[in-house]
Amino acid sequence: MAESNAILWYALLRYWLSIAHTPVAREKIDARKRPGYFALDAMERHLLERSFLVDEHYTIADISLYAYTHVAHEGDFDLSGYPSIRAWLARVEAQPGHVPISA
Repeated sequence: MAESNAILWYALLRYWLSIAHTPVAREKIDARKRPGYFALDAMERHLLERSFLVDEHYTIADISLYAYTHVAHEGDFDLSGYPSIRAWLARVEAQPGHVPISA
């Protein structure tokens, strides 16, 4: 599965677990988490030596991936093993005019 499609799994799992509270079999959840962790692993590697996703500048790429990455925990994704992603999230949140996504 392409990394970009993994964002769909963040969204789906977040919806099931944090919004709809849909009863879902653990194996179904785990199967959908695999591509999400694949994407997180790729992001972590990419951000190891970068401040932002593209050309060391804050871009639409950061905005779009921030949207679900910052709430990945609501879809049962554990970001504790991703220090570069957590630092990147903080850099995005520190941008002038940042508006928290609360819905």
